Amino acid sequence: MYGTLIGLTVVLLAILGVLASVTLIENRQAAQLAKIQPHTHSEENASRTAVVYFSRSGNTALAARHIANRLDAQLFRLDAPNYAPGLPGLAYALKDATLLKERQDALPEITPAKIDLTPFDTLWLGSPIWLYSPAPPIWAFIENSDFSGKRVILFNTHNSHFSDEHIARFKAQVLVRGAVTFEHRTVLRGRMTQQITPEQMLQFIDARWLGTPLAK
Repeated sequence: MYGTLIGLTVVLLAILGVLASVTLIENRQAAQLAKIQPHTHSEENASRTAVVYFSRSGNTALAARHIANRLDAQLFRLDAPNYAPGLPGLAYALKDATLLKERQDALPEITPAKIDLTPFDTLWLGSPIWLYSPAPPIWAFIENSDFSGKRVILFNTHNSHFSDEHIARFKAQVLVRGAVTFEHRTVLRGRMTQQITPEQMLQFIDARWLGTPLAK
């Protein structure tokens, strides 16, 4: 029994160590990436393209700003207070990402909860991948949205893999809400200690996603 307790303690400490390391890396990334490519869209420009995104460590936020700048699109950030940087936010993120696989109505509170999408023809929806699926906040956004007549493009930044099953479910939810087309684009950043640079990520987006500028 004593040996078992020691073993469990070692495993628990190892898990906490990994989570602490991930948190430190995420916090450092968020601070560094926030300074790259501020959004430059003028609100006076009646763009027909919008970029809506959720980001925790700043990678998806950088991708979203880059896309919005390239397409002169309006940019909307989704906030989810439960997932703020730090160990509690990471714990909530893992818990809710797991729960969402079991219950499709297990959605977090986001701000804004709803956006008037009437002025837009094309919507880019950005999210990291958590446990092989888009993060819960972007699911909460589509739950509250009407995509009638719109072209929807989901884009994800991710460390390792995503599940085709979850993407197919996301697509179905978007189409049932009126979207006329759905596309999925991803960029693999790599594991925390072996990630591509922000510049490489943006070059990938330019080459693979934006090689031919999309109509606004």
